[in-house]
Amino acid sequence: QVQLVESGGGLVQAGGSLRVSCAPSGSIFSINAMGWYRQAPGKQRELVATISSSGSTQYADSVKGRFTISRDNAKNTVYLQMNSLKPEDTGVYYCNADIRRYSVDYGVTYWGQGTQVTVSS
Repeated sequence: QVQLVESGGGLVQAGGSLRVSCAPSGSIFSINAMGWYRQAPGKQRELVATISSSGSTQYADSVKGRFTISRDNAKNTVYLQMNSLKPEDTGVYYCNADIRRYSVDYGVTYWGQGTQVTVSS
């Protein structure tokens, strides 16, 4: 069974930085797109950033210029570097990946359990 495992969340003051990472446990063939979403208390889950298998990226307007998504295909790991953090960035950050477990698969979307990011003012 494949699971996405996130790490790196925590508490930081406004203006600070954090990096979160995510990788699948278990054996896989390859990963297509990967991304990060977040959910603040009382709000819906929203897209933060995505990265394709070739490295093309997209960002929510609210994080452009502050957050950077990257991936290490050799390690099947996606990273989200978060700089100039604001209190409104607080929430649970979820990793998302389209994973091919075997070469004959088209890909299945997996979600991580989430990691808490709290930015204090």
